[in-house]
Amino acid sequence: MGKSPRKRRKKAARAGKLRIADHWNAISIIANSQSNPLKAVAEFVENSIDARARHIVITRGKKKGEFYLKVSDDGEGIPKDEQGLPDFRHVATHICDSVKRRLKAEGADGIQGEFGIGLLSFWTLGRTLDITCCGVDGNTYEMTMARNSPEFEVSKKRVLLPFKGTDLTVYPLLPGLRSLTGEKIQRYLASELRDRIKYSGAKIKVVDRTGRAEYIVVPRQFTGRLIHDLHPETTKWGDIYLELYLSDPGTANQVGLYRRGTRILPFITELDEFQQEPWISGYLQGIVDAPFLNLTPGTRQGIIRDERFDAFCMAMAPVETYLKQVIEDQRKAEEERSSRRILRKVQRALKEAFLRLPQEEYDWFDIQCGKTPKKKDTLFTTASTILAPRDAQAREEDVSDSGREMDDDAGGQMAFFEFAGPLFSVLISPKSSVVPIDTRKKYRAICRDRSRRIVVENLVYQWEITDGDGQLLESDSGSVVFIAPPEPCLTTLRVIVRQEQIQCEDEALITITDSLVDQSSGSGGSRKGLPGYTYRRAPGEMWRSKFDVEKNVIVINNGHRDFVYAGKHKSRKLRYICRLFCKELVRHNFPGIPADELLERMIELSLYTEEHLK
Repeated sequence: MGKSPRKRRKKAARAGKLRIADHWNAISIIANSQSNPLKAVAEFVENSIDARARHIVITRGKKKGEFYLKVSDDGEGIPKDEQGLPDFRHVATHICDSVKRRLKAEGADGIQGEFGIGLLSFWTLGRTLDITCCGVDGNTYEMTMARNSPEFEVSKKRVLLPFKGTDLTVYPLLPGLRSLTGEKIQRYLASELRDRIKYSGAKIKVVDRTGRAEYIVVPRQFTGRLIHDLHPETTKWGDIYLELYLSDPGTANQVGLYRRGTRILPFITELDEFQQEPWISGYLQGIVDAPFLNLTPGTRQGIIRDERFDAFCMAMAPVETYLKQVIEDQRKAEEERSSRRILRKVQRALKEAFLRLPQEEYDWFDIQCGKTPKKKDTLFTTASTILAPRDAQAREEDVSDSGREMDDDAGGQMAFFEFAGPLFSVLISPKSSVVPIDTRKKYRAICRDRSRRIVVENLVYQWEITDGDGQLLESDSGSVVFIAPPEPCLTTLRVIVRQEQIQCEDEALITITDSLVDQSSGSGGSRKGLPGYTYRRAPGEMWRSKFDVEKNVIVINNGHRDFVYAGKHKSRKLRYICRLFCKELVRHNFPGIPADELLERMIELSLYTEEHLK
């Protein structure tokens, strides 16, 4: 049984179609919806690319005290009417009815526009817009539009020679755009239209006449390692193009979201759906291009959350899983490299400290004896494998930096950069020592250049005792034998080294005592090299480090709150690990002494070690 006529009339009264009551008000809202003036410049350049232009010149200048912006191209120009004249009237009277949308529907490629509102973006740049184009009759025609005005005017323009393409001029620019420099335009277009410029082959130049500079717009080049094997799921609306690079972590690394080569969002993390790993990790830079997304027409910088966007998010899920694994592997590799650098710096600082500390009390390792034992290959992982002392070659590299004096007789041909420069400093080793009465001890002068390389040529040595008692033997060479007096005292030993006009000197303090107590571990057996370190995560436990004597490795709890705090800064983390080394070495090599003396030893070793921690 059908509805009565009365009910049908009531329904008809409640139904209807939307329409615009004030067309000019709608146009004003659309024109003012673009908030970024650089985006308006990009719109003009895209129009030139859509017109098959090969060369585009953007000129920023000043005339009659006001700034202007001009975009010139050699493209196909404004579409022609039946008489072969530029159809400016159609452009001005068909806002929101883009010819390009119909051309794309007919199969045309390389065209981006679809809303028919690009020219209105000049409202964000200046007060008037002038577009000049030639017709087939050889005459030049110009259309003028004004900001906040519904009127437009088309007229002939006198020029000396007809030209191919289009000239677009915005004049005068708005007062707040004085800082719109040519360099800013270049940087913005290089990112905003990266793929459009790249694939169209258009040559874009920015001429800044006020700044007297020219800039070539080159598609932005990403740094880092290109990630392969990225396979997003295919959607029924099209494929997603990915070009992502793995770089060192930093806030400047961002992934942009593009559509058909034009950037929609500079940071994909602006979307809530991508506010997660791996996009916020800081390791990635590059582009994600989804050509099927629907944009907000006014700004073209927003995405409509429809079924296409939902399909896009779902298609990116396997990519996110793969990228997380890639970044995790990168983090592990960085942690290994960082740990190797830290170990090298700590060991170098310890060697320098042992050169200055009393050898009788701190001669714990084989670095004091001038021989570099052979070790197996270096081992390191952050969990199960151990970062052990490096092999002989790596150890020799360390000696060349801080203790090459231990191995002066090493053979092999030196590279150019390995030859020492002029004398810069001298160090007496050991710097501080304890010698029993009536005994002999040998001291060495270690000479270095500014780059800490060992200097051995053209040196003249002069050893002397400046305070206290004792005798010296063979005092004209790089080493000297000190004979302790029969009575306890404090003796100051000085060496003066000359190399032509350069002179350096250093002093060492010798404590002569009538008895010498060996407070070192004295465990016997062959001494090992400086220990390495590894991590063991134990966040619920209070220990900071442990010394595995058998493996000669210091195990550091990287889950301890102190390690987490220190790890926020590289220098702080380096000092923290160095202090853990000092703690473990002192505790192991001074067993059985009172706690207060143990703390004194730790302060002493930390003082001399951190001085050379670089």
